Amino acid sequence: MIKPSYYSILAVGKVRKKWVEEGIKVYLKRLPGLKIIELRDSNPRKEAKAIDAQLKSNEIRIVLAEEGEALPSIHFAEYLKRFGSQRLAFVIGGANGIAPEIKASAHSQLSLSHMTFPHEVARLLLIEQLYRATTIIQGSPYHRN
Repeated sequence: MIKPSYYSILAVGKVRKKWVEEGIKVYLKRLPGLKIIELRDSNPRKEAKAIDAQLKSNEIRIVLAEEGEALPSIHFAEYLKRFGSQRLAFVIGGANGIAPEIKASAHSQLSLSHMTFPHEVARLLLIEQLYRATTIIQGSPYHRN
């Protein structure tokens, strides 16, 4: 069984759009224990240092990148399930992307879509997919095939 407390999201930049903020709040209520750490946006090199400073040694780094692997929701749930109770840290870069050294040091790279999204929207989409994956694993009817 996976638990939201095993996940953290390191996200560069602040959420400024009210509708995105409201959506995130909805899913955070459904995923108690999910941690979101906002990092100041600057340039990819400084952001990489901030990301490294926030990561804990027992966390597995998963970077969201447009060239990452795009998984259907059910496969994403299976992907998460394979980690069991290990702690996962999802990294969302800022407007200038993620530094190559962060990508290189990641366990894996995932893509939310072949399309590119603003970091705020990517954060909301990731949180919704984490919730969806949790419900798939639990056998809840939230996800419909």
